[in-house]
Amino acid sequence: MAGKLSIVATPIGNLGDLTFRALWNLKECSVVYAEDTRVTLKLLNHYGLRKPVFRLDAATEGKKSAEVAARLQAEEHVVYVTDAGTPGVSDPGARLVAKVREELPETKIEAVPGPSALTAALSIAGVPVDEFVFLGFLPHKKGRQTALKKIAASEIPVVLYESPHRILKLLQELEKVSPKRHIVVARELTKIHEEVLSGTPGELAQVIKARRKDRGEFVLIT
Repeated sequence: MAGKLSIVATPIGNLGDLTFRALWNLKECSVVYAEDTRVTLKLLNHYGLRKPVFRLDAATEGKKSAEVAARLQAEEHVVYVTDAGTPGVSDPGARLVAKVREELPETKIEAVPGPSALTAALSIAGVPVDEFVFLGFLPHKKGRQTALKKIAASEIPVVLYESPHRILKLLQELEKVSPKRHIVVARELTKIHEEVLSGTPGELAQVIKARRKDRGEFVLIT
């Protein structure tokens, strides 16, 4: 008998978005592995939970996956969380799951779904998304220009993630390859200052720069 690995989605901003099932798993598990222990400890403290928490991020996923596998062999219940949202979606987690499936095929691996910036943004964008392409974060260097050209040529919506210190650069790049393309930008999702903006890349860049809106994580739908 092996243990159980629960891949748990956590709030992307509003701590009230933690599901009852996620809370139960965090309460009942043997140990929590997290992308950033400091972020996860704040969540656990908010709900009055005391659990051992160990780091497992993109840099340590290979090494720590073996450690998690050993715990599962010892029949422990392991929870994995990232800083916010759903693990494995532009976040660590995929290599961990693959490692456990390969080495312990009988182990139960369960999804505990919940918050996701991707679906949250799509739900309030007002854009038809019967089909779409999700690219996550674009590469910073190699392959970036190719990706931008593919976005400009796409006939279906493309969804991107971007950080606050790179959002203006991305909009400027999109203006060069597709200046008239309509874009929806969602920022600070589930937080007090949640906001959705829409327009061409140039228009959005001007608004964000003028209003100093380049704060918080961004989801772009273009």
